[in-house]
Amino acid sequence: MDIAILTGFVAALFIIIGLGEPLAARLRLPFTVILAGIGVVLGLVAGLLPTLELPAALAPITQIIGEVPIRADTFLFVFLPTLLFQVALGLNLRRMADDWVPILVLAVLAVVVSTFAIGYALYQVAALSLVACLLIGAIVSTTDPSAVVSLFRNIAAPQRLTRIVEGESLLNDAAAIALFALFLNIMLPSRPSPGALEALLQLPVLFVGGAAIGWLVARVLIWLIRVIATHPLSQVSLSVAIPYVAYVLAERAIGASGVIAVVVAGMTLNLMGPARIPPVAWGYLREVWDLLAHWAGALVFVLAALLIPQLLGAAKPGDLLLLGVVIAAAVAARVAILFGVMPILTALRLSPRIDAPYRVAILWGGLRGAVTLALALAVTENPAVPTEVKRLVGILATGFVLFTLIVQGTTLRMMLRLLGLDRLSPLDGALSKQVIAVALQNVREDVAELTSRNELPREVTRSEAKRFAERLDKAIQETEDDTRIQDRDRITLGLVALAGRERDLILENFRQQLISMRQVEAMLSDVDRLIERTRSGGRTEYRRAGREALGRGRLFTLAVWLNNRLRISGPLAAQAADRFEILLYQRQILRELHGYLDSKIVRVHGRRVAELLHELLDRRMSDTENAIEGLRLQYPGYAEQLERQFIRRTALRLEEREYDQLRDDGLIGPELHATLTARLARMRADADIRPPLDLALQKSELVSRLELFKSLSKVQQRRLARALKAIYPAPGDVLIRKGETARSIFFIASGAVEVDAAGQRTRLGRGDMFGQLAVLARHRRRAQVTALTHSTILVLDETRFKRLLESSPELRAVVRDSARVRGVTLPRGTLPQRRDRPEAG
Repeated sequence: MDIAILTGFVAALFIIIGLGEPLAARLRLPFTVILAGIGVVLGLVAGLLPTLELPAALAPITQIIGEVPIRADTFLFVFLPTLLFQVALGLNLRRMADDWVPILVLAVLAVVVSTFAIGYALYQVAALSLVACLLIGAIVSTTDPSAVVSLFRNIAAPQRLTRIVEGESLLNDAAAIALFALFLNIMLPSRPSPGALEALLQLPVLFVGGAAIGWLVARVLIWLIRVIATHPLSQVSLSVAIPYVAYVLAERAIGASGVIAVVVAGMTLNLMGPARIPPVAWGYLREVWDLLAHWAGALVFVLAALLIPQLLGAAKPGDLLLLGVVIAAAVAARVAILFGVMPILTALRLSPRIDAPYRVAILWGGLRGAVTLALALAVTENPAVPTEVKRLVGILATGFVLFTLIVQGTTLRMMLRLLGLDRLSPLDGALSKQVIAVALQNVREDVAELTSRNELPREVTRSEAKRFAERLDKAIQETEDDTRIQDRDRITLGLVALAGRERDLILENFRQQLISMRQVEAMLSDVDRLIERTRSGGRTEYRRAGREALGRGRLFTLAVWLNNRLRISGPLAAQAADRFEILLYQRQILRELHGYLDSKIVRVHGRRVAELLHELLDRRMSDTENAIEGLRLQYPGYAEQLERQFIRRTALRLEEREYDQLRDDGLIGPELHATLTARLARMRADADIRPPLDLALQKSELVSRLELFKSLSKVQQRRLARALKAIYPAPGDVLIRKGETARSIFFIASGAVEVDAAGQRTRLGRGDMFGQLAVLARHRRRAQVTALTHSTILVLDETRFKRLLESSPELRAVVRDSARVRGVTLPRGTLPQRRDRPEAG
């Protein structure tokens, strides 16, 4: 093969990719349909050229198209890891966790249902074994949702719906390929056929083994990326190796799912990368991967489409009936999931509501593409597969792909128009008017500043200002006169705009390097959830989503459990530090939103609506302050350390801006500017190191602040802090149950609990003690104690508590008073007298 001609062929492919997207936009067709059409044409041309008498100069072109190494392994080992890894890297995994039920249903259950529906339907009419029919079902069950996702974004579909479809694409291929491998292994005569139970038991091994390999490879290479933190090009190069190393090791080393390995590796880098890779390098890495995936996806469609004429070469008229059966069964299976299972999940509150038009769009947008053709090619290349099976696999898979591309792909936009999804809802239409009005106000201020600075002629300025003011007044009037909008909806629109501004401020602070990548992703996830829920539920959902964002998430709850039950405090320290940092940034941003309300929102919605929004914002501010104060009580001194770090970051950013201004003004040269910014970079690296949260040190601080332990010496307090165990219950957690054996005493360092004894309920707060009477009286617990708020409770065992009583007269007095109030008689000698030379526990 002539290298010059091969290079020219590759260049031609990139020209096709470069021109295909503008052509698709011009023809209003999905990009993948255009690429597949070009590939089919090239395949037909390659098949016809050898039959024609062509000049000798064109002979190499025919040769290179026919000799391109398009094999199943090319797709599965070269292109598929790139595509899957980029999708996993770009998803908002925190938001996907909210919708894991519908994603799994569409990605796994839908694939299984589709595979068996197609397989059994085909088995009734085709002269093939059931395993071969199920194999065909698995091959054609993979979907390519890129077309429908692109259109959903263009028509401003709900973000949650788009996210569900994207999540489906991530796991859909993995499930289909796992089933494909299972049925292929059963069908091959050269291998022992496992039983049905044994075959099903292989699936967890494929998934768990692949996940373990993907996580391990990602962790190792993330460590290497962190070591070479000052070399962004090397970091990107290492990231390119991650999916391929994971895929090959999983497939060839342990026989697990390479697809799962790549997906888990991408998700691991997605979650851990922002905290370990500098923001600039992380952004560059994401951009490179977006480009690689764009190239890989386009090349896959073009090269796979080249094979279509070849795969259809042995087609017979009777195969059309079989193709019709496959199409009907696939559509029926998809309908059963979307219109049967999904509404049930919605009714059970396991899935968001998906309106019927969007379900039809998802149904019609389930195109098949390169993965289906690659799996079919893997079967046709396998010499151990019976000839008739290979023929039908190639024809049915290719025919089904062509049907989805030609029939569904070309009519998808028209379908969306018929469903009314290309039109804005009344609320969205009103929101667009609000956006226009606010934008024009900003533009007017900027234009006024520009004309004043450039001293333009007064007549021209006045004339244009009058013209622009008329446009602005008209936009504001349309917003105010929109009769479709009730006051309740105006408040909703204002809250959505307020949350959008909050999002902009988060990104602005991130660009100024005041917020780390780890925290900005969590904050953006919270504000995106706030926007979505506000749009659907108004101010009630705005308040609820705001309170939930301040609560402890699943990871924090797990970290608390690990600390309370297993004494593993590292995850809790990290989660508490993250929560502290986010709350401080959140408070700063909420303060700035009041100015936005007074300067922008009030102009569009009026003073009355603005006052209501101020009130809602004040409530969020109060909730945030309370959460910060709660953490201050739990971890004394740590908030001050984070605030100092925030001030240092801000000062460094302002200093950098001053150097930039001096350079722009020509007062310093580029060499001096580079020297100064390099020094700032080193200082910023030090300032970005978050102060460690030492739970043991925080426990000592809590002990010193409790009145019960004031009489102890510093040495005794330190010994006591080592003996105490800190737990962090959430509201509703039961700390003591009736009938339990009493072995521990509890001290409230922060928060509040409720004691239910014989029907009488008593609230205890910071500095109080409970559980001591049952221990000293030697009887089982007679009360139940439940946490009322997020609290910090210090727990001491019975032996150390009795020794502590000897050292603390205040503690003995509290125990006597509580026993007298409760009417409990303590055994003689339970409360020892203080010794002359006390010892601490």
